[in-house]
Parts: sequence; C-alpha cells; structure tokens
Amino acid sequence: QVQLQESGPGLVKPSQTLSLTCTVSGGSITTNAYYWSWIRQPPGKGLEWMGAIGYSGNDFYSPSLKSRTSISRDTSKNQFTLQLSSVTPEDTAVYYCARDYAYFRDYWGQGTQVTVSS
Repeated sequence: QVQLQESGPGLVKPSQTLSLTCTVSGGSITTNAYYWSWIRQPPGKGLEWMGAIGYSGNDFYSPSLKSRTSISRDTSKNQFTLQLSSVTPEDTAVYYCARDYAYFRDYWGQGTQVTVSS
C-alpha cells in the first residue's frame, strides 16, 4: 500500500518561500511510469494542479505558477519537495501530494493546511 505524507510549516509570511515535503512509503518515487504531483485547494475553490516530478527526475509545472514553483526530489529519502516563492495570502490553501499513473491519480496524501499571513 502506497502512502504519502505532506510535511512543512502551516504558516508562512507574505513574500517568503513556502516549502513542503512529501514522504512516500510503500513504493519508490523512481519506479518507472509514476509521476508525483502537488495539488492545492484554496478555501471555497476547486483543486489546482501545481506541478509534478517524474520517475526519471523530469519536472512539469502549471503555466500559471511556473515562474514561482520548483519541485525537486531526494531519492535516498524517497521524498519530493515543493517550493513556492513570493507567496501572498492568495496562496493560502490545503496542499496535497499525490501519485499519478497512466492518467489516473491513484494515491493522495491527507493534505496540509498552509496559511499565508503576517
């Protein structure tokens, strides 16, 4: 059973960089054909895909967030990390990590609330 767990600060100040880590257990992030995504849901809004990192380390980003987003990985810890720079209160959301396989998003983390406020 694959499990994903988000971790990171729950409160970030405006203009700072938000950094979250997703720890994966029960499966390797380097397994062929899997992609590992970050998704967020602002209060009262729908889910927004932010970006992903693939099994070979290639990364992909939403065009609307590309200039502020970076996704990296630590294969020795089986983790992947989201960094979102220059945050504003509009970046307040529940942030999820998830696994993508063949057009399906089959495993999700439980989500972590991040609030941007001074």
